[in-house]
Amino acid sequence: MYKCGKGAEEMQKSCGNDEKRCRKVQKKCEINVGKGNEKNSNFVESKTAAKDHELSIGSDSKNQRTLSKQTSDVKKQEDLKTCKGVDNMPELENYDKLDDEQITLDLSEPPPEVMEYARMELGETEEVKCQTLQEFRDMIFERGECLPHRMDDAFLIRFLRARNFNIKSAHKLIVNYYNFKEEHPEIHQQLNSTEMRYIGEDDVITVPSYRTQCGRRLMIYRFGNWNPRKYPAEMLFKATVGILEIGMLEPRQQIMGGIAIFDLKDISMTHAWSVTPQVASMMLSVMVTAFPIRIHALHILNQSWVFDAIFAVFKPLLDANMRNKLFFHGNNYESLHKHVLPQYLPKAYGGIREELPYYKWIQSIIKDPKIIEEMNKMGYVITDDIRDSFS
Repeated sequence: MYKCGKGAEEMQKSCGNDEKRCRKVQKKCEINVGKGNEKNSNFVESKTAAKDHELSIGSDSKNQRTLSKQTSDVKKQEDLKTCKGVDNMPELENYDKLDDEQITLDLSEPPPEVMEYARMELGETEEVKCQTLQEFRDMIFERGECLPHRMDDAFLIRFLRARNFNIKSAHKLIVNYYNFKEEHPEIHQQLNSTEMRYIGEDDVITVPSYRTQCGRRLMIYRFGNWNPRKYPAEMLFKATVGILEIGMLEPRQQIMGGIAIFDLKDISMTHAWSVTPQVASMMLSVMVTAFPIRIHALHILNQSWVFDAIFAVFKPLLDANMRNKLFFHGNNYESLHKHVLPQYLPKAYGGIREELPYYKWIQSIIKDPKIIEEMNKMGYVITDDIRDSFS
């Protein structure tokens, strides 16, 4: 046994070269490096939780510090009161909605209340991150089932958070992620402003600049506006993957997850015939098996018998966890409002907000040098010509 941060080589091995974080947690994080020791991939219990509640009787100053800590914990729990809707899923109440209408990404570390949510819902602590990141990295090297283009903490943590720090599940996810990229290279080709404008101007995909009342991102699909004769389903996948890759740069999004609204008004048999088994498989991969995202809820609006025919193809492929995140509202927007308040919805759904074509969202955020740098790491090279084409 040795403590993370004890020596330079040990620090590098256990924390992936993140020296600053290792110094921060060196008093908390003990890493077991004996080959014969069993690794717990599901969850590493925080060793500091019990210490936070120990009552010291040695001195008045220690008693005062303990009382302050308990008061802080109570305040934290008050800040994290859940605003459970009919889905019974815990959410943050009175989430801080900074820069509500600004088209930007928040690349900073999540605020304390979000990290507390991560601890409660994902089992994430500094100790867990320090140990599981190294175990995850070791598993990728040892099994050799994929060759990630990145192995830094910021990239790997997305897969761990998407699978609640279950290392085996995270490894399966990253293998599926790279298999999907290899099987469908056209989906990961460079962003094309002309193609994106088609989808955006047809109002098929919308990405609001604001978040929900609980701090989650929204994506809105209107498949009835899609003309399969104008562009194939692969174009929708390409746009979706681009949006998700960019959105997942936000650490808080990795933790909180996102919400999608599928408005199925005006879908026809032409759309149904376009959903081939290959398209169904690709949709399942993006939503469930091959992308490091946390889906909080999928809301279905204005469904018809055509949707029933399409859904019959997908339903057997969805596990119980994903089925529990599906909510069908028909044209009853008040039912939707039980999950997302009208203050955080477009006017078309009984809300008060304006809409934003998704290509304008991309047009704005690719002006940020930090975002361009991160996109380059993902394989999206944003040239001057691409930036000019979006202007």
